[in-house]
Amino acid sequence: MMRLILMLGAALLATLCLLVPGSNATALTYKLHANEKQCFYINNEKTQAKVAFYFAVQSGGSFDVDYQVTGPNQKIILDGTKERQGDFVFTANDVGEYAFCFSNDMSTFAEKMVDFEIAIENEARAELPSKQGTSPEHLSSLEESLFKLSGQLSTISRNQKYFRTRENRNFSTVRSTESRIFNFSVIESLMMVTMSCLQVFVVRFFFQGARKGYV
Repeated sequence: MMRLILMLGAALLATLCLLVPGSNATALTYKLHANEKQCFYINNEKTQAKVAFYFAVQSGGSFDVDYQVTGPNQKIILDGTKERQGDFVFTANDVGEYAFCFSNDMSTFAEKMVDFEIAIENEARAELPSKQGTSPEHLSSLEESLFKLSGQLSTISRNQKYFRTRENRNFSTVRSTESRIFNFSVIESLMMVTMSCLQVFVVRFFFQGARKGYV
């Protein structure tokens, strides 16, 4: 029974891979230094292709960055300033190289950790192989169910990226708070030691002055 379930699962996964549009994806994490601008490039080989672009600042400064997307003709497709994250889908009308640039010019010392993903998807769908005795309505229903499953998997993946970003930002905030508490505790301890030494010095000064007056 278990073997049959595994075989059915493998067959379903293979069919889903046939139906899902072909894509060329790049997922990276890059440390953007202060006053640095870095561009990443991807080549589009077909017109009217769907390009998905996602980025999120995981740590550093105020968790913001400038971005710009340009096409082969140097036309600006997307741009923004001081954005924490973005999720875009646009149509690539031209064949050629597309540039995805991040800029950290607003920061003097802070480094930014940027997590991003670029994917080019083809809109054409593969058709299910037809068999004798199978109605077209049944194939269409199965195809739509598999595409709904693919969409739900994509939604789960994006939610995981969102929660990962929130986790990294919260961890960075907690670490910054701990550092401030530690620094405040050190300063407070130094002030207490300084005040204690000053009080001892003042008391000794009064006693020495009293002894000289008594003599």
